[in-house]
Amino acid sequence: MDMKTKIGLRIKELRTDQNLTQEEVAWKAEVDRTFMNHVENGKRNVSVDTLTKIICSGLETSFKDFFHTELFNGKRKTK
Repeated sequence: MDMKTKIGLRIKELRTDQNLTQEEVAWKAEVDRTFMNHVENGKRNVSVDTLTKIICSGLETSFKDFFHTELFNGKRKTK
């Protein structure tokens, strides 16, 4: 699974856990709702600045908590 997809899945997971709509998160993060939809579905690259807005302002979560999940802690394959 690529990083865009993982980030999108984690955003959706946190958003639904908080009973928030995409529109509510987008408004709090000051991003367009359609952009939020594309990020959640792994269709758009997101800059660090925009990801910060979504995580910290939109979801009111820290980067540590956002990335502290099994989704991002998988072991890399070695050659």
